[in-house]
Amino acid sequence: MSRPTLTAVFVAFLLTSSVAKPNAKDKKPKQVVPAIECDMRAGKINLPEFIVKCPAKCRETKEKVYGTGVFASISSICNAAIHNGVITNSGGKVIVMKMGGQVTYKGSFANGVRSLSLPNWRDSFSVSVGKPKKGVIYPSTLIFVPSRPTAENTVSPATEPSSTAAPPTTTHVTTPIATAPPITTSATPRVTVHEVRKAGRSHPYFSSVAHSSYSVPNTSYKWNRMSTGDPTVLDPRPDNTEYEQYGQYPPEPEDHKPLSETGHTKDCKVDIAFLMDGSWSIGKRRFKIQKDFLVDVSQVISVGVAGPMMGIIQYGDDPVTEFSLKQFSSSKDLKPAISKIVQKGGLSNVGKALSYINKNFFSDANGNRGGAPNVAVVLVDGWPTDKVEEASRLARESGINIFFVTIEGPDENEKQNVVETNFVEKAVCRTNGFFSLPITSWFALRKEVQSLVKRVCDTDHLVCSKTCLNANDIAFVIDGSSSVGTGNFRTVLQFVANVTQEFEISDTDTRVGIIQYTYEQRLEFAFGQHNNKADLLNAIKRINYWSGGTSTGAAITYAADQLFSKSKPNKRKIMIVITDGRSYDDVRAPALAVHRKGVIAYSIGIAWAAQDELEYIATDPDREHSFFVDEFDNLYKYVPKIIHNICNEFNSQPRN
Repeated sequence: MSRPTLTAVFVAFLLTSSVAKPNAKDKKPKQVVPAIECDMRAGKINLPEFIVKCPAKCRETKEKVYGTGVFASISSICNAAIHNGVITNSGGKVIVMKMGGQVTYKGSFANGVRSLSLPNWRDSFSVSVGKPKKGVIYPSTLIFVPSRPTAENTVSPATEPSSTAAPPTTTHVTTPIATAPPITTSATPRVTVHEVRKAGRSHPYFSSVAHSSYSVPNTSYKWNRMSTGDPTVLDPRPDNTEYEQYGQYPPEPEDHKPLSETGHTKDCKVDIAFLMDGSWSIGKRRFKIQKDFLVDVSQVISVGVAGPMMGIIQYGDDPVTEFSLKQFSSSKDLKPAISKIVQKGGLSNVGKALSYINKNFFSDANGNRGGAPNVAVVLVDGWPTDKVEEASRLARESGINIFFVTIEGPDENEKQNVVETNFVEKAVCRTNGFFSLPITSWFALRKEVQSLVKRVCDTDHLVCSKTCLNANDIAFVIDGSSSVGTGNFRTVLQFVANVTQEFEISDTDTRVGIIQYTYEQRLEFAFGQHNNKADLLNAIKRINYWSGGTSTGAAITYAADQLFSKSKPNKRKIMIVITDGRSYDDVRAPALAVHRKGVIAYSIGIAWAAQDELEYIATDPDREHSFFVDEFDNLYKYVPKIIHNICNEFNSQPRN
């Protein structure tokens, strides 16, 4: 046997060395983080837990957020992360964890983002800093909620899209959402979404969420010029930012619940009351068309306990429940029931019918499920014979989403006969067209079945209820005394504009009135005098400085007489007094009088204002309603604080 050569021995040594001694520092799997846009909602992504990267400047997009700590799935992921202090407005990585729906979501103001309140929602999520735990690798590809039952879109992280880039790949996914958790290379057990859902509120996760506190409000408030170039008033944001870009009504969103091939809606869980017109003006033939329309709707929405439930009220002189929400649990049973409805006759008292459903229809006894949005669809021949504004507002404030289907509405010559002008705009949640469906002819009504069903089943837009931003009468009582001076008075007006622009302004939402005072008082404008944000902010800009003494007590009494005596029922009455000195008259008795009338009073003192008077004026507790700044230029710091307190106080009160 021959001896091996030196070269062969050396090669064998190298081979055995490479096998026997693996590199102890093998590279760990690198976490690839998909990038998303500011408008991406958690509900669009079909994963129980995932990591994403948010871009910069999402706060400026004003994408909606619902909740605090735990957010409704229709919320923007990035703005929820900013609100929760997980990232700044510069963007960053965020870990998102899905969880079950909550009974209520409380809005709050934090880090420059104001979240809104929501009575309930089907799914939730939380956000945390985008630093995965050791050994955890999250999916590098996002799986989106399918637009069709058989497929889901998947998008891998990529650089900026180009016109030549290939379209996103589409894969068929047959496994349920819970089977795609983050990949873990550690033996340490992880908490799964199913565990949290199964345990409910008793799970330890919720104890950490429940004790999270709001972040300190961002005091770097932006002061921008209006398009007119005047530096004293902020550029007014539009009242209906959510829909205005779409014109008449928004197009179907990407995650809209589509109609399936069989004509039935998917995931349409709503409680719907149809208010059918039974007045004599409609006639027998058109009443039959109306019933056929309701039959068509009932078949398309596929009524059932797991989906939509449907009830019908017929109105004329008085409303009558034909059948409640719980009376029929299938479309098959509804069809003959609707066909048997007999016309009652009478006038078209829509306002009375809306009051009726608000007080009587959506109740547990009638089958209201609580977790499903309440929807009222009003069918009107021509126009109502009574006023609808007040009844509609009260119904909306109870959380009822009102749709108006008007058939053969008044033409220009007939408008003089209408009891209440612009009754549809006054009745629906927002004047953007989404909640109104005008039909030119009764014979065209049945063609609109699909359009109406898509809207009432679009639960992402059924968030029509009273909020801290649309349910107020706010009176600013401004000190115009000689010690203020012209320059400082303009600063006060800018502060008033900054506060005002945060609210939804209209005659049916928040209304603003302003009083300026010295020894005397002057009503600059009353509640409802300026019913859109642009007009209101321009009116604030035009207020002229008065100059004189300081009688704050008399000004508070004047506000009670001239403004709050004309407040609408169920409006929250808020008074904000701004003064820079001690009053020449007593403030205690006038302040106590407005407190007893239900006015929530805030006092803001500047420079030489008397602390004891500020506390007398303010509603208890003083620390939440009374503020002091050493100079006028620091007023802007209290804009987010005041908005936060107004909304926090609203959310802590029982709803009507």
